[in-house]
Amino acid sequence: MTRTVRSRFDHEVGGVVEGCTILERRVVIPPNPVEKRRGVYEYLVEVPPAAAKAEKPDAPRKASAPERGSFTRSTPEERGGVLRRLPPR
Repeated sequence: MTRTVRSRFDHEVGGVVEGCTILERRVVIPPNPVEKRRGVYEYLVEVPPAAAKAEKPDAPRKASAPERGSFTRSTPEERGGVLRRLPPR
């Protein structure tokens, strides 16, 4: 998979930008050394495949956590917190 990355730093083809390998390089705005201005470069980079997390199907889930999509209110015992009341101003 590829994507486009813009950068103000000059890299060569085959280098690495944001953890991706550069396939193509294009100058968007050329550098101007008289004004001490950097150029803007656009790189076509190859994105490494994302590592998929291995989920254990036999891993027990928390019994207190409700299923996603259920909108049941929690009880004070489930919250386990202490209510603090602020003094009046």
